[in-house]
Amino acid sequence: MKEMVLLKMTTDYRKFFVITETDRKLPLILETVGYENQQLYYKREEGYPCFHWLQTIEGAGEIILDNSSIKLGENQGMLLAAGVPHEYKVLSPKWSTWYVTFDGALAASIVYALEIPLSTQISWGAETPLAGIHNYFYEKYRYSYDFTGMNGSLEVYQFLTLLKNHGNINKSASFSQSHERLLPLLFQLEQNFASAEVGLTWMSEELGVSPQHVNTLFRKAFGLSPYQYLLQLRLQKSKELLITQHNRTIKQIAEATGFLDASHFISTFRKTVGLTPEVFRNQYNNNHIEKG
Repeated sequence: MKEMVLLKMTTDYRKFFVITETDRKLPLILETVGYENQQLYYKREEGYPCFHWLQTIEGAGEIILDNSSIKLGENQGMLLAAGVPHEYKVLSPKWSTWYVTFDGALAASIVYALEIPLSTQISWGAETPLAGIHNYFYEKYRYSYDFTGMNGSLEVYQFLTLLKNHGNINKSASFSQSHERLLPLLFQLEQNFASAEVGLTWMSEELGVSPQHVNTLFRKAFGLSPYQYLLQLRLQKSKELLITQHNRTIKQIAEATGFLDASHFISTFRKTVGLTPEVFRNQYNNNHIEKG
């Protein structure tokens, strides 16, 4: 998504989309998108029939749920699942909002896989694409962009990945912030992944933070512990060597990528990849010869 210039919008827009039976087979379906320059009080006793995202562009408001109320200031929003009763309460002289509703055959699975929380306040920085997403969609709306079918599915997925990358909860670091903080260490791991010294203590010293914080950053950025990330990196490097350095033995590749011995390398590789290193190498080489 291109960088967006933030504008003070004054024009309401709302776009509903015709959903065909073919569309319902898509993983994601864009149902409606819109902007309210002045959001009013609203109550949905039965909730909305599909996933419903609302974010504040200007001012502040509140979403009242069954047993809680959540304030949404500027650069804050919330995703509600289908059928969740709620109402809006205006907290400032002007409350401007942007919303998108979506469904799809895999909508719930994708929201779950991306670990986007429901009925929870999500915040982001004013410099991120989420802060100007209402302008992005308005420009497409103005020029009659086709949001139906696969185009709409891609737009919803792109929006959800923005939430994943830039959204944070309870002032915790977002994925992108955690990844940026880890970058110096990731560069060092690229050079030292095979070293026996590499471990949580080594990572902690390289980054200048506590081992606990290193673990938190990795889990936030990748959903993996530091050890799991290192193991995946070593396996990735071993695949590269298996494919490109045919004269190296399995034992030599195990040593070159930081595994204790050939036996440990073979068992770990088979458990993760589903093939032994030798079968993986031969399978790739055979496919390469046939294509050549």
